Amino acid sequence: MKNLWKASDAEKFAGALGECVYGSRLLGADPALVLHGGGNTSVKTREHDIHGEEVDVLHVKGSGWDLATIEPQGFAPLRLDAVKRLAELPSLSDIEMVNQLRLNLLDASAPNPSVEAILHACLPFAAVQHTHADAALALTNTVDGEQRVRALWGNSVVVVPYVMPGFDLALTCAQEFEKQASSDTVAMILMNHGVFTFGETTKEAYDQMIEVISQAEEYLQTTAGVDITSSASNAGSRTGSGSTLSQAKLRKDLSEAASRSMLLVHSPNERAHQFVSRSDLADIASRGPATPDHIIRTKQFPMIGRDIDTFVSNYHQYFERNQSRFPDVQELDPAPRVVLDPDLGLLTAGTRIVDCEIASDIYLHTIDVIEASEGLGGFVALPESDLFEVEYWELEQAKLKKSGASPPLAGEVAVVTGSASGIGQACVNALLSQGAAVIGVDLNASVTSDNPAFLELTADVTDRESLATAIDAGVRRFGGVDIVVAAAGIFGTTSQIADLAIDEWEATLSVNLTGVSNVLHVTHPYLSLAPKGGRVVLIGSKNVPAPGKGAAAYSASKAAVTQLGRVAALEWANDGIVVNTIHPDGVFDTGLWSKELIEERAASYGLNVDEYKRRNLLGQEITSADIGELVTTVCTGAFLQITGAQIPIDGGSERVI
Repeated sequence: MKNLWKASDAEKFAGALGECVYGSRLLGADPALVLHGGGNTSVKTREHDIHGEEVDVLHVKGSGWDLATIEPQGFAPLRLDAVKRLAELPSLSDIEMVNQLRLNLLDASAPNPSVEAILHACLPFAAVQHTHADAALALTNTVDGEQRVRALWGNSVVVVPYVMPGFDLALTCAQEFEKQASSDTVAMILMNHGVFTFGETTKEAYDQMIEVISQAEEYLQTTAGVDITSSASNAGSRTGSGSTLSQAKLRKDLSEAASRSMLLVHSPNERAHQFVSRSDLADIASRGPATPDHIIRTKQFPMIGRDIDTFVSNYHQYFERNQSRFPDVQELDPAPRVVLDPDLGLLTAGTRIVDCEIASDIYLHTIDVIEASEGLGGFVALPESDLFEVEYWELEQAKLKKSGASPPLAGEVAVVTGSASGIGQACVNALLSQGAAVIGVDLNASVTSDNPAFLELTADVTDRESLATAIDAGVRRFGGVDIVVAAAGIFGTTSQIADLAIDEWEATLSVNLTGVSNVLHVTHPYLSLAPKGGRVVLIGSKNVPAPGKGAAAYSASKAAVTQLGRVAALEWANDGIVVNTIHPDGVFDTGLWSKELIEERAASYGLNVDEYKRRNLLGQEITSADIGELVTTVCTGAFLQITGAQIPIDGGSERVI
């Protein structure tokens, strides 16, 4: 493991706390050390309180902050002596521990201190760092884990048996440190949990962490023949051989088990492909997680294959066997969060794409740990009673109770054609804002987005094969399709029927009608597997009930699309799919309307441009954002009981009314 500390970079961070921020970010940037909010760090300083009196302060990572991006305000400042005194208590519930820690904050606006704050306080060093390093977990998660640790480090490390994080762990660590520590101590190894290193400065603690983990990596290489540094994130890519329709079917079953729509994301990874192909997969993957901290994201073990009924039944039994430990807790949903299937590969489930990606990252590193431990004689996880204790930990249960309601479209997947501009782009934004993952399809896909819930693909809706390829890629990414918004369209040139060129006519109908027919054809198999039922919204036009001169091809194509939607509503009702059409009028902030065209149409009505844009009963201009908001509304709530409807959004048109 490389030591990435650079004095020139560290100097940019002021003071002991600044140095701690820098060192924390180095740890957090390496997934082989810390994953998604895991690990914690601290530094002890001497400062003045509001009375000007000197006080010893413990700055410890705050709950909810990620080491990779932490800022100074991400550390909770605590009165050190008061926190150390908490360790003198014979017992303390975790909820009361959190309360006592908050009572000893020097800043009431600070985040909740790490649950391991008391442990940090008790260690007699100014700087402390804690990671869940893969290499250390590979050593401890074996039949003879402690012997392995001693064989490598001898008495230079303090070894602590597994204890659940919280007050009891702080007491145990304090006791074991007092018994085992000496002037030669370089680290503290927590079995099945992680590593603590320390020093008088953060640099010393960081240097020691890198040295200790490097020694573990070298031991694995020489003793087990395993290079654990070939991280899962650099393992190449491999798509599953199973069909996306099989993935969508599994997603539906999984969502039913969870009692809510879930994404089911495929991880294209060569290491994962090799792992799911192991003959002993069902054995080694069902032993448990690399560290109990991961169970919140992955459950106690993955589902092997697609027998979700058996997985759910086993989860119910697991809960019943252990419920007496926490008689007041309610059973969490029994759906798996990680699926290992020989054909489909590694899949992860969640209501948000970020949850799926976190579970995937964790399990890819779990694969590293399992295979390394197997090279040392066999991977061993903690017994299920310890795993249950973390999964149903009162602090985690409290977080769940505090979490707000999910957005209405959380866990659902939408396909939007014409996604790169105009109404299509507005629909993408509206659907994302309501929690959906979105597959955008556009002939000129060029939108770059940092939102992992948005995947935009290049395809021509008039080319069914091109479209099918794009939808297949989108389903492999998110798991299925719940919503289709057919927004791709062109207006064509303004032309009287007598002057209408055949190629203009055919081009307009090809995009506006055949393109929609293709979208419906390609997505129907997935819509029929939507957990809450499929929803289709076709973008029609005011020109259907009230056509205008010079727009024969456009008006005819939109009228035909409306009729197509009515037939689809008739044919697809038994599949649980609703199909509705909305009819906008004059959405002038889209590519259909150039400045010249708006001026031309306004003049034909004897109006100026502003009057033309508001030529409706309500005197309001209709924007693409208005269309996007209506589309999301039509995909939720009572609209799930409506099909075959035509909904105008035109501010009230006298010609339509």
